[in-house]
Amino acid sequence: MIKILIADDHPIVRQGLKQILADEPDMAVGGEARHSREVLLLVRKGNWDIVVLDLTMPGRGGLDVLRELKQAHPKLPVLVLSMHSEDQYEVRAFKAGAAGYLTKESAPEKLVKAVRKILSGGKYVSPSLAEKLALDLERRNSKALYESLSDREHQVLCMIASGKTVKEIAAELFLSVKTISTFRSRILKKMKMKNNAQLTHYAIERRLVAL
Repeated sequence: MIKILIADDHPIVRQGLKQILADEPDMAVGGEARHSREVLLLVRKGNWDIVVLDLTMPGRGGLDVLRELKQAHPKLPVLVLSMHSEDQYEVRAFKAGAAGYLTKESAPEKLVKAVRKILSGGKYVSPSLAEKLALDLERRNSKALYESLSDREHQVLCMIASGKTVKEIAAELFLSVKTISTFRSRILKKMKMKNNAQLTHYAIERRLVAL
């Protein structure tokens, strides 16, 4: 039986969550907390499989409680439940150690799915946050690739992207063709690309060269 602790200061919300979970034969709400101190106390005294934690209870802030829970019980998964939209608190909640984030509005349809996903070892992330994290990661990776180049490699990259050949670059920089070819190989390796076309596309996309 999956033992769940619900932490929310509104009795109606707690009752609603219990009714949703009551339909699951392998889930049981083993305790309810009305404020932050009670959450910490019940977690210390009990043996829980997951905590469903409201972010805005009386007492200490929900994110502070979440951090303390994860510090004391790092393996205890916490599903954050909030009246706030994902854009406002979701990223902060995950940074504080949450295993998932649900708005109260979406809880009736998604609570059970979120609990099962978390207890299977995953994270429950809304589609909007998943897309945002993917875009952020892509931007960070692009920035990291670009910043890994030396000043000379950056210069050669821009010259390649502007359409110049290795021979033309060598003549303009007063370097040998072999040296420029070596720079090109290093750039391709650092940028994880295969040819000049990919380098050119990247440089144009990042506005490193004028069209």
